[in-house]
Amino acid sequence: MIDYSVALRGAFFDIAAVADSADDIASHARYLDDGVLFLRDGRIHALLPWQEAEQYLHPLTGYRDLRGKLLLPGFVDAHVHYPQTEMIGAFGEQLLEWLTTYTFPVERQFADADYAAGIARFFVSQLLSHGTTTALVFCTLHPESVDALFSEALRLNMRLLAGKVMMDRHAPEYLSESAEQSYRQTRELIQRWHQRGRLGYAITPRFAPTSTPALLAAVQQLREEFPDTWLHTHLSENLNEIAWVKNLWPEHEHYLDVYHHYQLTGPRSVFAHAIHLADAEWQCLHDTGSAVAFCPTSNLFLGSGLFRLPTCWHQQVRMGIGSDVGAGTTFSMLRTLGEAYKVSQLQSYRLRASEAFYHATLGGAHALRLDDHIGNFHPGKEADFVVIDPAVTPLQRLRSERCKDIYEQLFVLMTLGDERNISETWVNGERVWGNAAEE
Repeated sequence: MIDYSVALRGAFFDIAAVADSADDIASHARYLDDGVLFLRDGRIHALLPWQEAEQYLHPLTGYRDLRGKLLLPGFVDAHVHYPQTEMIGAFGEQLLEWLTTYTFPVERQFADADYAAGIARFFVSQLLSHGTTTALVFCTLHPESVDALFSEALRLNMRLLAGKVMMDRHAPEYLSESAEQSYRQTRELIQRWHQRGRLGYAITPRFAPTSTPALLAAVQQLREEFPDTWLHTHLSENLNEIAWVKNLWPEHEHYLDVYHHYQLTGPRSVFAHAIHLADAEWQCLHDTGSAVAFCPTSNLFLGSGLFRLPTCWHQQVRMGIGSDVGAGTTFSMLRTLGEAYKVSQLQSYRLRASEAFYHATLGGAHALRLDDHIGNFHPGKEADFVVIDPAVTPLQRLRSERCKDIYEQLFVLMTLGDERNISETWVNGERVWGNAAEE
């Protein structure tokens, strides 16, 4: 007998191993059209075909029947701003003007702990209802915003990485701080939250234009003091931003070199966007083991540019997919993957479904250096997964009936699917969100 607390029967798809190229992914793909997932103590105990699993089922415990549904590892959002949830869909600006017009006034409100707690609860519920079980999150300048988000994630025993925004210039006075204050508050937050439950702290300078040399030196000091934390910032999202960085930091060869000078590249360093990179910057990302976050809906919405996915593969740089709410226009990883496909098509690159779902699961976990913990259904990994109904609309049902294999079904999911397809979300072996219609 298998010692388990929960058994779930359904169809399963995951990627069994980290891939070195897009062509490798299909060889690592695993699909069971009728399998049983055994859970114990918040972890994956086993995933077996039904014919093999049936003998291990306890007569009294039995199993939960999810046939007709597709179970996937929980989605990993590699870059998102929780304070910008309420300003999603803000009209008419590109990056720098958008920050001034919309973002900074909204973020001001998070000095209020009660306000931050309310948005944090809403944000986490949005992640879960869209099938996202792990995220790398920007908070605001205010420690209250970090406390609120981590408190909610800890309540659910959710794997979440986040940090307080650090910025000491080129921001409104109400969102400015000194480098010393930023260092002290961040240090206190790391000591309070890092490695508590399934939480991890991400040191979060907003980006180079809002950072003085003193602030980046403080970030460097924190990284040296707490080497197992993450570093999360923005890189080369917008051409005007890049020109601004060149004007502010003329002694550096390129944008990434500003961060590299302060030893902020490396394992657990995640740079969002990375659209307009020179060859030397790609090489630096590869050499240092840094990662990037591809944010297609945000890049299209703000008119920032097209991420070069083939170059990322060619340069062997780790990459995850980010919703980047609120410049991004959806929490749904299914919809985000659909936009990633379109961005790739515009550059004559065909993003296959197996690759897309790899980036949203194991590949995203690999980018965040979490693939030992999450990303597929390997025994011993944390039981974070999503239950998907592949046909919740008449159009989806019609199209699904004509799918010849799992890859076509996955492709239809990422082109026609959205949050309505998320039937259940499980975190650490517990069902934390379910479609009310199926309760």
